[in-house]
Amino acid sequence: MRKKITPFQKEWDKLVKHEAVYLQKHKEKTDSRLNQLLGKKVPANLQNTLDSAFSKAFYLIFEKGTRIIEKTYKREDLEKTYQINEFAVQIRGNRKSLKEFSKRAMGAGNVNLLISGVSGVGLGVLGIGLPDIVLFTGLMIKSIYEIALNYGFDYQEEKEKRFILLLIQGALSYGNELERINIEVNHYIKNGSYYKDVDIESCIKETAGYLSRELLYMKFLQGIPIVGAAGGVQDAIYMRQVVKYAEMKYRRRFYETLLPIV
Repeated sequence: MRKKITPFQKEWDKLVKHEAVYLQKHKEKTDSRLNQLLGKKVPANLQNTLDSAFSKAFYLIFEKGTRIIEKTYKREDLEKTYQINEFAVQIRGNRKSLKEFSKRAMGAGNVNLLISGVSGVGLGVLGIGLPDIVLFTGLMIKSIYEIALNYGFDYQEEKEKRFILLLIQGALSYGNELERINIEVNHYIKNGSYYKDVDIESCIKETAGYLSRELLYMKFLQGIPIVGAAGGVQDAIYMRQVVKYAEMKYRRRFYETLLPIV
């Protein structure tokens, strides 16, 4: 007799297919015509400036900003909701109870996505590009924090900060680089350890490099009044990439915790 597929197995299979589609979709990166045009006009030192700005933003947020970010949502409520939803999964074990986690996580991410788009366009109209980096980075980290809490994970320890930085790197990567990062993310999800020890300072600098490369042209454009609104829109586009990848990986991590009980 053919073994009946459980609701959890269906959701797990769906997630695995989702990941495969994501990796295939991000196999190659194609530069837009606008990026090609802007490439000739961007100052040579802008990327170094962006590297430094994103690094400082991460340091500021991890060292002092987490408490401020936590004032923008009710952490205790999110933790209680997670516990209720987890109990529902153990009692009901149906697909609806499993999907509730993803629904809430993406809901939080979409709110931050909207804020990022509005602030990016607004600052772009005014010709403000670089100063919005702390705001953009803060909203990105806030989105990941809320996704983590909705799936029952904390973000205070250094190894968790490294995990968050890896998620951002993965969201902004393509092809072989994405494959490499994705394997490392999945290894941590399954084993709770990394292939090699890397200090948080190196992780921050590396992640800042990913962000500066991806947002280089748009931050340049965002610094031009009125026209910069087009660059500001990109904040929301990249925020969406980060939210999407982070939700997918935290969902996988949550499903891994359910394996012994479903």
